[in-house]
Amino acid sequence: MSGQSGTQLLHLVFGGELTEPGSMEFRDLGKLDIVGMYPNYAAAYAAWKAKAQQTVDNAHMRYFIVHLHRLLDPSTTTTAPAH
Repeated sequence: MSGQSGTQLLHLVFGGELTEPGSMEFRDLGKLDIVGMYPNYAAAYAAWKAKAQQTVDNAHMRYFIVHLHRLLDPSTTTTAPAH
């Protein structure tokens, strides 16, 4: 699979229950929901949005998009908004 521009830009979508709604600390790392790896931001955003909507009633539940391509190659840039 390749990204929209022909370059694969890996993104990870994951989530879990936080100890407090405003924190970034997960209640139980063993229960993290690894949604998947995606070849571009658009696919990752669609997966993130679907999972976030499924858990909208739980204020402690959060899903995130990690721009893995930025960690693997810091010179990689995109025009997509950061989440």
